[in-house]
Amino acid sequence: MKSICENCANYVYDDECDCYCCESELDEDEMQKFITRKTENCPYFNFYDEYSVVRKQN
Repeated sequence: MKSICENCANYVYDDECDCYCCESELDEDEMQKFITRKTENCPYFNFYDEYSVVRKQN
């Protein structure tokens, strides 16, 4: 099951732990939702659009 985190700009790969992590400052309740993959209404969701830079150049 794919979560919305995989499309978020705050969801980045961490070389130290060799996994993807959320860079947002999550409180205890938000962290519980992140761990259990119940993130459909995340207030920190920021859609990652890798082509936005290219669109600005054109």
